[in-house]
Amino acid sequence: MSVAMETFGFFMAALGLLMLGVTLPHSYWRVSTVHGNVITTNTIFENLWFSCATDSMGVYNCREFPSLLALSGYIQACRALMITAIFLGFLGLFLGMVGLRCVNIGSMERSRKAKLAAAAGALHILAGFCGMVAISWYAFNITQEFFDPVYAGTKLPYEASAVRSPGLTDRLRPAASDEGDSTFGKYGKNAYV
Repeated sequence: MSVAMETFGFFMAALGLLMLGVTLPHSYWRVSTVHGNVITTNTIFENLWFSCATDSMGVYNCREFPSLLALSGYIQACRALMITAIFLGFLGLFLGMVGLRCVNIGSMERSRKAKLAAAAGALHILAGFCGMVAISWYAFNITQEFFDPVYAGTKLPYEASAVRSPGLTDRLRPAASDEGDSTFGKYGKNAYV
C-alpha cells in the first residue's frame, strides 16, 4: 500500500472520529415541534444527557436526566456505545499515527508499523460500528415510541380549532376512516419526531 493511501485512510479515520465527537454532544437527537400561532409554538429537543423545551420567543428551559438508573436501557446503552466509539477512535488514531510509514519514531521496522496500522484500522472499524449501532438504535426507538399510541413522551398533542363547518367535517370523515388509523387528526403534520 502506498504512503498516500495510508495518509488518506488516516485522515478519513480522523474525520470519522470528528463526526462522532460532534454527534455525541449535539442537542437535537430527538425533536418534537408544534406550530400554532406565535404564542403556542413549542419545541422539545433531547439528546443522551438532557431535555430542553423552547417557545416561539426563544426562551428555553433544560433539565438534565436525573439519574443513570432512572433512564431506559437503550439510552444507557447508547451512551455507553458512543463513549466506547470515541475511546476506540482516539486509540485507533494514536496507533494509526504511530503506524504510518511517513512517521519515524525510533527505529521501528516496517512490519511492526504495518501491524500497528492494521490494529488502528480494526479499532476504527469497531468505533464506527459502535457509533452506528448507537445512533441507529436510538432512531429506531424514537420511531417505535412515536407510532406507539399509548406513549406520551415527546409527542406534543395537536388540537384543531374549535370552530368547524359541519359540511367540511362530513366530507373529511370518510377520508380519515379509509386510512384505518385511529390516531388520525390527533397530531399535526409538524408534530412528527
